[in-house]
Parts: sequence; C-alpha cells; structure tokens
Amino acid sequence: MKLLAIEKELIRVNWEEENEVLINEAYRVYELFQEGTVREIYLNENENAVIILECNSSDKAHEVLATLPLVKAGFISFDIMELHPYAGFSRILLKKDQQSWH
Repeated sequence: MKLLAIEKELIRVNWEEENEVLINEAYRVYELFQEGTVREIYLNENENAVIILECNSSDKAHEVLATLPLVKAGFISFDIMELHPYAGFSRILLKKDQQSWH
C-alpha cells in the first residue's frame, strides 16, 4: 500500500544545535529507502518532509516513522494518508453503445 506522510513540527527547534540528530535522521531515512519502505522523500516550501512510503497499513507506516530520530526526540510527527489509484479515467472511457468522440 502506498502512503503519504507529511511532517509537522511539534516544538520550535534551533536546528543549528541539532546536527547529530539530523545526521542520524539522514542515516535512518537512507536505511528505509534502501529497504524499499521509503519510496520518495521531498521537502516542501516550509522545509517539512513529505514522504511516500510503501507499507502494509497506515499503522505500519506510523510504526516505521516512529523509528526516525526526530520523531523519537519529540521534535516532529507525521500526518499519514493512504493513497489509492485514481479511478476517474473510467468516466471517460467509451462503451460500445455510446457515441464516439468527435
């Protein structure tokens, strides 16, 4: 199952003082990327992480993200949403008994 995780900061942090936890975060994200759990990762305009995960459930995604050092430290958490295939194209496919496109 594909899931979208959007980071939210829980407390104000002076990131210049948190270099070690940021390095550990990068290592953990890399491990998750290598094992195929993290499929894509971005930063939005507010420098918050936006992650595409591949997990069996949203509970598993929460469990995986809880292993991130920034989550463990209580600096951030994530909102998680399940992503499902877009089914709207079926609305434009013609059936044999309908008129064709002009």
